[in-house]
Amino acid sequence: MIRPSRSGKAVLVGSACTFTLAVVASCLGGSRNARPSWERELPASHYDHPPKKTFERNAYAFEFDQLEEYYRVPGEFGHRMIGENYGFDALSLIVTDTYPGGGPRLHSHDVEEAHVLLEGSATYVIGDRTFTVQAPYVARVPAGVPHAFINAGSKPMNLVAVFPSKKPEFKILGPNPLIPAK
Repeated sequence: MIRPSRSGKAVLVGSACTFTLAVVASCLGGSRNARPSWERELPASHYDHPPKKTFERNAYAFEFDQLEEYYRVPGEFGHRMIGENYGFDALSLIVTDTYPGGGPRLHSHDVEEAHVLLEGSATYVIGDRTFTVQAPYVARVPAGVPHAFINAGSKPMNLVAVFPSKKPEFKILGPNPLIPAK
């Protein structure tokens, strides 16, 4: 949901997404205004925020306000659940809303990763392969392989990244090769 801040700029307040241990599901979007809520000015710089709400590590369900929140220029909003902080022995998740033309920097992880695209279109570079997919789909990213993606569509895309680790390592390798340099 997007709300105006005291400065008058739009602020991403959360998401109408919920999930449990068994199901990562149901991203329902925000308000039903005539102008789509995703049409707004994006932040000019990266940010990382701790969870807005407290949580019990042994809980069986977590609200998105109980997850770390981040933004990466140009247009990737995310919620991060590092498993060891939430009682998982071998699982971590990232849930993103990525705006058209946006995506993460080129990076790799110490463990394999699965991307579940719930809505939208994405162009990927995984190792030496580049390809475009349309939701719904699952992409496999092998451990240690450099990868990045961009939203190739005209509306925000929703993606869930799943890691079989309670604390996956992230190594930034450089700018996203799919985003033209300015």
